[in-house]
Amino acid sequence: MNSALYPSLYQINTRVWLNRLSRQIGRPATLDDILDTELDQLANLGFDWLYCLSVWQTGEAGRKVSRSNPQWLAEYRDLLPDLREDDICGSGFAITAYTLNTLLGEPESLIRLRDRLHRRGLKLMLDFVPNHTAPDHPWVQAHPEYYVSGTEEQLAGQPQNYIKLDLLQGPAILAYGRDPYFDGWPDTLQLNYGNPAFQLAQIDELLKIAQCCDGLRCDMAMLVLPEIFQRTWGIAAEPFWSTATRKVREKHPDFVFMAEVYWDMEWTLQQQGFDYTYDKRLYDRLRGKQAGPVRLHFWADMDYQKKSARFLENHDEPRAAVTFPAHVHQAAAVLTYFNPGLRFFHEGQLQGWPKKISVHLCRGPEQPIDTQLQEFYRHLLDALRLDVFRDGAWQLLECKRVWEGNWTSECMIAFAWRGQDVQQAIVAVNYAPNQSQCYLSLPLPNADDCIYELKSLMGSESYERSGDSLVSPGLYLDLPEWGYGVFKLIRKG
Repeated sequence: MNSALYPSLYQINTRVWLNRLSRQIGRPATLDDILDTELDQLANLGFDWLYCLSVWQTGEAGRKVSRSNPQWLAEYRDLLPDLREDDICGSGFAITAYTLNTLLGEPESLIRLRDRLHRRGLKLMLDFVPNHTAPDHPWVQAHPEYYVSGTEEQLAGQPQNYIKLDLLQGPAILAYGRDPYFDGWPDTLQLNYGNPAFQLAQIDELLKIAQCCDGLRCDMAMLVLPEIFQRTWGIAAEPFWSTATRKVREKHPDFVFMAEVYWDMEWTLQQQGFDYTYDKRLYDRLRGKQAGPVRLHFWADMDYQKKSARFLENHDEPRAAVTFPAHVHQAAAVLTYFNPGLRFFHEGQLQGWPKKISVHLCRGPEQPIDTQLQEFYRHLLDALRLDVFRDGAWQLLECKRVWEGNWTSECMIAFAWRGQDVQQAIVAVNYAPNQSQCYLSLPLPNADDCIYELKSLMGSESYERSGDSLVSPGLYLDLPEWGYGVFKLIRKG
């Protein structure tokens, strides 16, 4: 399969997807029941990856916690007023085994889905949860030394972080999985990266998973970095990711690793073998609705930017349609997706769904469709299919003042793309609640005697400008509040 330099990914909640399909066909649906036409649609929209959330086997222990935690239950009922116990299937991140959940089909169903995707030029991404397992994972009984243990004193002082279990060897106090800034997740147990034998076993797990997919999104990947792990647990650990990614690629050279990562650890994980790291910093700056910090973000080194996973929402973040007012949403999406890196889209984002579905649930509510936003994303995805955005060279442009004292050029953010066969494109956004103007001096060599057509890729507008004027003083832009333009440049001689 050909791989774009800057691919697009679509994340879908697999259990909710199949639950919806089950209601349509009148029986429990498996991965084999997913229609070819649905996969064709994803390919036709220009996606390169399907990221199937929550496909692995979960257990009764995690499900029991999911069905009894008062805070979580309140969230479920807010989403589903007609909530039933069967809707609560347990967190997809409280895993008992990296085998296909028996409710989703037989193990070969996952391989068949991967192969069906491959025939359409799509790759399959799945989850890997390095930090913890479900409380009823087989390792808990067979290898309790693979987990972080606690003391009676810790259990008494931090009951939110530790639990006493009856194991085959006798009672043991084990830690809940957690990050250092929050209480433990009570449906999980914390793995111990200070144990070399465990690290080898974990790499074996990765090697098994790599046989049935093309890439993994690694949950909270920074938690197992030695410096983070020691700060959280007071346990020294050897580096894991550099060895793990190398071992997997020795057998699967094109395997892709994407890290969910925060706390400015993105570059560290890129250096340890990750192809992509979450770009939460860009997302947070876009939420701040200030152009300056967003533009500053794009000054980062290209080696960093091309490994950034750009998103406006995912299963952890609030819905973009709720986070961003409609006009800001479109401007933020243009700034997010017309940049180098992996373009990460979430199920329901294209339709403007307002409600996020908990990873503990296998049913979601019926949600309204924002037809205006849906049309916007149709144009955006059509544009992203162009080779210039998938494999071209990207450049941040300087937005120059149009006249002295006009500060609004500081509200503008613009990029140029250059592809093969002289393909060129310009992207500009006024990321501000006011009308703004600027000049963009375009990188057009030998343009003096040429005429260029600027054809909108997000609308029907078309303009003609002389090549020399596009170089100096530059392309004049006057955009309304939160306005944007995406143009293909066509040289007309």
